[in-house]
Amino acid sequence: MHEDGNNGTGEGTAPVAPRCVDQEFLALERELTVLLRRARASQGEMAREVHPDLESAAYGLLIRLDEQGGHRATDLAAYIGVGKATMSRQLRALEDLGLIAREPDPADGRAWLVTLTDEGRGRVSQVREARRARYVSQLAHWDRREVAELARLLHELNGIAEK
Repeated sequence: MHEDGNNGTGEGTAPVAPRCVDQEFLALERELTVLLRRARASQGEMAREVHPDLESAAYGLLIRLDEQGGHRATDLAAYIGVGKATMSRQLRALEDLGLIAREPDPADGRAWLVTLTDEGRGRVSQVREARRARYVSQLAHWDRREVAELARLLHELNGIAEK
């Protein structure tokens, strides 16, 4: 038997992309890896700025609630990609910190909506404003159209990733 397990026929192997395409996608992968690593570190820093005891993963929940308003816990779990138990634990911690509250869902009295408290909204707003100021400072030498194009491309990439 041949080393690749197909008796040397070449059957069962994936087609190999041309080398020039590989280099472009390898460069994309490398840059996205750096961006994601830095984003995770940044998310942890921002979470601690909201509250020293806030878990990094919970910061994304606060941003979602800030941008979209109240959500059911099950919807938040689906959005973040965690199970109900994990979401319950995170929400309980956020509630204990005074950053979120639960209120009856006007559309269904049996369900609850999770919302930011005034304290939570203020802290998230303060951290987001500081982050935007850092972006403005770091990208001050960029043309605003380049910033807009980067945002558009990232939005498009995020849309593909959500499918």
